[in-house]
Amino acid sequence: MPIEDRDDAYLITHALAKDTLLRLRDVETEQVAFRKGLVKLGRICGYEIIDGVMETEYVTVQTPLTETTGERVKGLDDVVIINVLRAATPFVEGLLKAFPRAKQGVISAGRDEDAGMDEEGEFPITVDYVKLPEITEKDTVIVADPMLATGSTMCAVLDHVLESTEADPTDLFVLSAVSAPDGLLRVDGQFPEADLLTVSIDDHLDDDGYIVPGLGDAGDRAFRTK
Repeated sequence: MPIEDRDDAYLITHALAKDTLLRLRDVETEQVAFRKGLVKLGRICGYEIIDGVMETEYVTVQTPLTETTGERVKGLDDVVIINVLRAATPFVEGLLKAFPRAKQGVISAGRDEDAGMDEEGEFPITVDYVKLPEITEKDTVIVADPMLATGSTMCAVLDHVLESTEADPTDLFVLSAVSAPDGLLRVDGQFPEADLLTVSIDDHLDDDGYIVPGLGDAGDRAFRTK
């Protein structure tokens, strides 16, 4: 199965996804290759969502020779992708290759590194900008962020997403490349209606709230800001 149920999350197990993630983890992977790797991983994850989650329907078409029947994916025009700025930008670029007609939203949210984690393992979160499309009951919503560490940022983002609509979307996915157990548990506990999808459940968080083994700061590596 391309998507495995691991109780606290669904794991994307496609061989190419795992290969791409390993290259992203490598400290020797420089900026351009890292950014392209996130795009590639987003595209693979998008295709796996289509294959593992979305329904198909039989339709009839006319070929140049005859009429035939085949399967078409339902709901491809009813997808909303939320980009958690900034690290998710290349990740979302890949998702859009799988869902080219998706509506897009952006939320600029980040944790206060100077404040550090509190006793509950959470960071204070600053949300600087929110621009979301209309979300309807028939929509599949994908909130994308390559790193799900403490879950503090994702919980703040989901608050804004769900407050923006009175509709209950058909599916709500939190998609990440790597996740820490702490973050998965926190998001699942606060937002049980969201399905958590990830390529890897990593070992733990260090004292600064970074995922180990992780892949470093995805935003800094993609945009070469440090």
